[in-house]
Amino acid sequence: MLLAVPEQAALDAVAPLAALMRPGALLADTLSVKSRMARRLRTTAPALQAVGLNPMFAPSLPLPGRPVAAVTVTGGPAARAFLGLVAGWGGRVVELDPAEHDTLTAVQQAATHAAVLSFGLALAELRPGMTALRASAPPPHRTLLMLLARIASGSPEVYWDVQAGNPHADAARRALGRGLERIGRAVADGDEDAFEDLVEEVRGALGDHHRDELAQACARLFADLA
Repeated sequence: MLLAVPEQAALDAVAPLAALMRPGALLADTLSVKSRMARRLRTTAPALQAVGLNPMFAPSLPLPGRPVAAVTVTGGPAARAFLGLVAGWGGRVVELDPAEHDTLTAVQQAATHAAVLSFGLALAELRPGMTALRASAPPPHRTLLMLLARIASGSPEVYWDVQAGNPHADAARRALGRGLERIGRAVADGDEDAFEDLVEEVRGALGDHHRDELAQACARLFADLA
């Protein structure tokens, strides 16, 4: 049984579905927040095999090679077989526990979308000429414009659910705000050393291996931009 419905409907469905499902059956969900469903399953249907999936890409994109976050609440043969199917279809299954999933997606989705939307609100306030802006945009700016256009072309409800549903999203947004304040304070104080310290802090957060790998991927991306 696969639950691909809003969170509250999914939570309400656990008890009646558990009473109907045969031993050895699997209940799967596609919720974007996993902790609340995991708690409901563990208290209401502890014997039921259950896996939560979160495809980390838009439905319009093909599955092969793309990450699919997988949270196994209660494992068993059916759960393992189901994840094997996803991997067999080409999905890159990344297994996480419920709390880890929600913490990561607050950074991957809530913080990312908030940062891009905030950039868009800055554009709306500053009102640059879009034709000249696009024509002269360096690759980082153009990439941000592309991300902004993708979000602005989507459903606000999807992005609202990311911001409102994840219990860690508020902390992610506050961290974004503090980062902007720290940059602004260093510049306002004319403190280049403090600014360099901020960049060094970011380098440390990425780690040498990930920074080099991601910088190379970014260089390839920028090389493909016309």
